[in-house]
Amino acid sequence: MGLPLSQVARIGAYTLSQHIKGGRYPLVLMLEPLFRCNLACKGCGKIDYPDPILNQRLSYEQCMEAIDECGAPAVSIAGGEPLLHRDMPKIVRGYIAKKKFVILCTNALLLKKKIDDYEPSPFFTWSIHLDGDRQMHDEAVSQDGTYDIAYEAIEIAKARGFRVQINCTIFDGADSDRLAAFFDRMEALGVEITISPGYAYERAADQEHFLNRTRTKQFFRDVFSKGDGGKKWTFTNSPLFLDFLAGNQTYECTPWSMPLRTVFGWQKPCYLVGEGYVQSFKELMEGTNWDDYGVGKYEKCANCMVHCGFEGTAATDSIRHPLKMFSIPARACAPPGRWRRISISATSAPRRTCTHRMSSGSWRSSARPTPRLPSTSPTRRNVLEARPAWIPVRISAGS
Repeated sequence: MGLPLSQVARIGAYTLSQHIKGGRYPLVLMLEPLFRCNLACKGCGKIDYPDPILNQRLSYEQCMEAIDECGAPAVSIAGGEPLLHRDMPKIVRGYIAKKKFVILCTNALLLKKKIDDYEPSPFFTWSIHLDGDRQMHDEAVSQDGTYDIAYEAIEIAKARGFRVQINCTIFDGADSDRLAAFFDRMEALGVEITISPGYAYERAADQEHFLNRTRTKQFFRDVFSKGDGGKKWTFTNSPLFLDFLAGNQTYECTPWSMPLRTVFGWQKPCYLVGEGYVQSFKELMEGTNWDDYGVGKYEKCANCMVHCGFEGTAATDSIRHPLKMFSIPARACAPPGRWRRISISATSAPRRTCTHRMSSGSWRSSARPTPRLPSTSPTRRNVLEARPAWIPVRISAGS
């Protein structure tokens, strides 16, 4: 992500210090100061509430208390539509005064009208909702003309000197060629991209177009193959998270890394799954049985690969195993054919070598497993934690 160096240093220092201390810690506060919205996107599970709830707002003081409680270096403000909140300019200024990095998410329908209330800052970014090209986006938000309004808003914000990114959610049935062409257009505009598969909210009107994990991996591998392994475009997502979307990393989610504060309180256990609310961040962290949630543990988590659950894991992985980063460009989108995958690790663990053939987007493998080591062995422990990086190396037919 093209953050100013001062922000990179600030967030990096926070993450490293927290990692050294050990334990769970937040990276980004997810703030929903209201649920009211001026769109009714069919994949959204945040706005289907009665008017008494939709009319509620978090106050300026509550928003400041939330960031002070959790201590995260960044805040992503969503909703609902944040620009409908009359105190939003004050809230943004308050976070910037605390030297927090602010990402203000918006569908941009009101941005042209409201932009004079905001000033460019190294601590501030507009994140504009665009789920693909004109047809893709207008269909996703169930309203024609929204793409053109958002596109104009991007041009206006860029001309005013603001940092601008888009947030793009992918649903089943998306066309990889069209999405790649859309990314090309955003790159030409100088706009960064936050990308994530959609999550099947229980309250969403459309329950038929959410990707499962297999389709997610196949789709992102296909998209990245059309953009030089994804290197053609500028993503705000971490390289390891993008590699995870393509199926090259195996992660468990870290839901506490992006805690959600709403008008109801702190949502348990994460931004996506709502299993109740508590009134303090401390109660969220200490009173949630985190081991009950995640892929393979809880039904609602079964198909999730969303950034708010796995970006934190990728960030931790990059600190623990920085050498992984060097292998990503080589394998971001492996073309069809015969490959040998060779594991590398900073540990002295025995190597594993597998031969794979990819056909119709799926892998079939024959692997020689690593010899089993005692559970108390440091080498075995490191192997289990590291999930060693795999580098695909093209080999000849006779190899």
